[in-house]
Amino acid sequence: MNRIMSDKKIIAMYTLPALLMILVLIYIPIVLTGYYGLMDWDGIGAMTFIGLENYQNLIADSLFWQSAWHSLLLAVFSVLSLVIYLTISVVLSSNIKGANLFRKVYLIPMLLSSVAIAQLWIRIYHPSNGVMNRFLLSIGIDNPPLWLSDTNLVLFAIFIPILWQYAGFYIIIYYAALRNIPGELMEAARIDGATPFQIAYKIKLPLIAGVIKVTIVLAVIGSLKYFDLIYVMTDGGPNGASEVMASYMYKLAFRSNDFGYGSAVGFFLLVLIMIVTYFIRKLTASKDDEVQY
Repeated sequence: MNRIMSDKKIIAMYTLPALLMILVLIYIPIVLTGYYGLMDWDGIGAMTFIGLENYQNLIADSLFWQSAWHSLLLAVFSVLSLVIYLTISVVLSSNIKGANLFRKVYLIPMLLSSVAIAQLWIRIYHPSNGVMNRFLLSIGIDNPPLWLSDTNLVLFAIFIPILWQYAGFYIIIYYAALRNIPGELMEAARIDGATPFQIAYKIKLPLIAGVIKVTIVLAVIGSLKYFDLIYVMTDGGPNGASEVMASYMYKLAFRSNDFGYGSAVGFFLLVLIMIVTYFIRKLTASKDDEVQY
């Protein structure tokens, strides 16, 4: 077996299909997106080369920068929500009563499609029959807000189901990392008189720092390219108050039939994600990254 796996031809034969898939599904579309961004094209007819005009228009496009701001806010809220997910994971990993049940409950949103989650929360936010406003009426608030129609509230109203949707994903990641920490370390700390908070803050968190950094990158990238739930719940409305970069790109390409400009927005989004990821990795880099459990 070792002789076979050391043969470069055998290695090439095994890796070539995967490399071809990556090339066809990832790298070629990226190159084509950048190419289309240099064109004036409606997606059907002939393309006209216009150079960097689409990118110049993008820089001056206030609607794009508004959607970029909304995506950035979602990224910030997603990163902040990791603190909640991590806290829940620390509690669940402490072998509390009912931990197995809670882990299953947190996984429920992951089993639902984004469309189903969107329809569920549309009904929760319904102005007259929704659970949210019925609760507010029951406690004496006579004029509950129109969650998905108020331009000042709609963005934050949408953030809640988005963060709820991915709670189970991050909780499971943190829980698995925490459970892989050797129990002897916690036992030694308890013998030395460490409190549960000290064990969590000074032992558990430093040992899963690498996992936390990965989830920060995932949360930011996922937020910047998020699309589906927002599209179903509000379609970016009202008046663009919940528009994000991905939904704005979709409308340009598939509703306005401006594939050139839509491709420019998509390519800019790709570059932005790469830059943000690079800086996050730089800011969170440390010499202890190789320590994993």
